Amino acid sequence: MRKLSAGLVAAGLTLSLAACGQSSNGVGDGAAKGDAKGGLIGIAMPTKSSARWIDDGNNMVKDFQAKGYKTDLQYGDNVVENQVSQVENMITKGAKLLVIAAIDGSSLTNVLQKAADAHIPVISYDRLIKGTANVDYYATFDNYKVGVLQGGYIVDKLGLKDGKGPFNIELFAGSPDDNNANFFFNGAMSVLKPYIDQKKLVVQSGQTDFNQVATLRWDGGVAQSRMDNLLSKAYTTAHVDAVLSPYDGISIGILSSLKGVGYGTAKSLPVVTGQDAELASVKSIIAGEQTQTVYKDTRQLSKVAVQMGDALLTGGKPEVNDTTQYNNGVKVVPAQLLQPVSVDKDNYQKILVDSGQYTADQLK
Repeated sequence: MRKLSAGLVAAGLTLSLAACGQSSNGVGDGAAKGDAKGGLIGIAMPTKSSARWIDDGNNMVKDFQAKGYKTDLQYGDNVVENQVSQVENMITKGAKLLVIAAIDGSSLTNVLQKAADAHIPVISYDRLIKGTANVDYYATFDNYKVGVLQGGYIVDKLGLKDGKGPFNIELFAGSPDDNNANFFFNGAMSVLKPYIDQKKLVVQSGQTDFNQVATLRWDGGVAQSRMDNLLSKAYTTAHVDAVLSPYDGISIGILSSLKGVGYGTAKSLPVVTGQDAELASVKSIIAGEQTQTVYKDTRQLSKVAVQMGDALLTGGKPEVNDTTQYNNGVKVVPAQLLQPVSVDKDNYQKILVDSGQYTADQLK
């Protein structure tokens, strides 16, 4: 696949909010207070509303436990205060390492100062934690390339390089409190903007700035409502030929809106991109509705985070391949970037089924 501020909640709420997540391996029994190797790893994920975050959390639990660590996996239900409280609770429990996929990348400054005071290293997972020096490493994908793949797919599918056009396109971006959303959008626009400038791609709504097209919390319902408005105001006679969507959940909302006014029956569906290769969207691609998604193998991302964490706790050196791109406003966070892959109806079998991400039965 996109900044609210939040203070720490009262200590009396800590335990009740932490119950929003799940714990594993007897967290809180004091076993993590000893040697860092085999100690407690706090894993803070943003939400269970997306299958990918469930998979990310479960994969890290499995991989950390395979190395002998205990784990505390919590989901914040996309509520910033929940996640802040959960991280604070992990610190209180004696976590030796925190791995955090932030709900709001700028909301963790105070609680991560507490982590630093307790000498707890922090790995930012997939979403960059911003505004603090107290983040040690970043495990993610090449987020700019995700957008390049999405924009490039639209260009290729419409035949713009062959001189075809003009075509109508609408643009969607991810959540403005997620640093990745800017990378996705900028990557896509690096490909699409030249054609917009040449009027080979026409944005009938006129909405081309990130702030105009961002989708808070990556919410598919929010995207569907915006698409409804775009269709009623700018496409009473014009046809939508393509929609840049940064994430599968947003794509599903966009498609629901389009189908509600006859696309897919009386009118042909536009090219619709996506990200994360979520099961519902892969099925949609096979059915000829959503056109493309970008697959990020989070099984591999989990392994990167675990390698980083284990190295930090055992005196090793975390692997990184980028030390320039990810400035969080206070420091450049060293990162390990994995490569995303474009997936459509032609290659989903090879990329998703043959790799074991999904079985053929799951996609029926």
